[in-house]
Amino acid sequence: MSNHLMNTYARLPIAFERGEGAWLWDSEGERYLDAIAGLGVCALGHAHPRVAEAIADQASAVVHTSNLFRVPWQEKLADRLAAVTGMDRVFFGNSGAEMIECAVKIGRLWGHQNDIDRPGIIVMDGGFHGRTLAALSATGNRKVQAGFEPLVSGFVRAPFDDVQAVRAIAERDRNVAAVLVEPIQGEGGVRLPAPGYLKQLRQLCNQQGWLLILDEIQCGLCRTGKWYDHQHEGILPDVLTSAKALANGLPIGACLAHGKAAELMQPGSHGSTFGGNPLASRAACAVLEVMESESIAERAAAAGETILAGLRERIGDHPRVRDIRGRGLMIGIELDRAAGPVQSQCMENGIIVNATAGSVVRLLPPLIIDREQAEMIVAAVCESVERLDQPKKVPAGG
Repeated sequence: MSNHLMNTYARLPIAFERGEGAWLWDSEGERYLDAIAGLGVCALGHAHPRVAEAIADQASAVVHTSNLFRVPWQEKLADRLAAVTGMDRVFFGNSGAEMIECAVKIGRLWGHQNDIDRPGIIVMDGGFHGRTLAALSATGNRKVQAGFEPLVSGFVRAPFDDVQAVRAIAERDRNVAAVLVEPIQGEGGVRLPAPGYLKQLRQLCNQQGWLLILDEIQCGLCRTGKWYDHQHEGILPDVLTSAKALANGLPIGACLAHGKAAELMQPGSHGSTFGGNPLASRAACAVLEVMESESIAERAAAAGETILAGLRERIGDHPRVRDIRGRGLMIGIELDRAAGPVQSQCMENGIIVNATAGSVVRLLPPLIIDREQAEMIVAAVCESVERLDQPKKVPAGG
């Protein structure tokens, strides 16, 4: 391992050399079933032939020209995203955190347009929005903020899944311009709000004249059984952020705006050198085409039901399991202790899972997994949880 990389990751001593579908092979030839999909990025699995073909073809034509000129593939991608979301305009960048920065800027522009000198944005405890400075400041996790003060001001905190708390802020704070929320908190432990939460926030934002900004960087793009998770409640946000799975591994993010929020950005308001370049945009177009033609949302919903049912049947009453929750293929198993040992045991058994929020085993497998692979994930996780109470083997002579 290189000593020249900044020490920002506690990397596992495994290097993957190739992938196919939901499988990865490391440098030693060992095969792993990928149940985290590159942190929710490789939604169509690894080396998807239609995406790979689009990338190779575009790379041999033109990769980058800059946004000083028209980018036809970017225009096609914007049209396609508008069609599946009902949003009006799109800005392209390179990552989820960048899209949160764009959304925050839109929220502040909206506030100033409505004569608020210091516009505030309501954010939720336990939320995660990225690691750039404004995104970090909006995040509701003190651990990831520590050491980076002074944070960006202008964020007002409320408990997640508590509309009454947001109403209370409305009564006392006249400087609020927007609400920023994840429909499902991913890094926060795959936390789902009660049914109707987003709909009530939408109604409150309408009443107050606020923008509703939804962070669907992790839960969007068919992962929960709809194109975007908010569509389960039949609402439309003012601003929507999307990234991760959009180009199945190439860096791209989209910040979409609707109605009154769609016309706020003007030339000079925002920009990106690489955002929406021909290579990333064409890859993203291929991803959306596959998601539609192969009914990926429906497949994710069905596979998610298989995994949730299997987990609940086998370990739903296990004394170490506090909760099993999720929607589609965004699933969390909350334990009464640190989830790291389960992650490690699954890796030993050839299944890649993730531990988040300390005690939650998170599953974000590729949306193309079949029933056999779903059952393999269930078996590995359940076996690893069941082994938590088994005594550790003491080496002979120890």
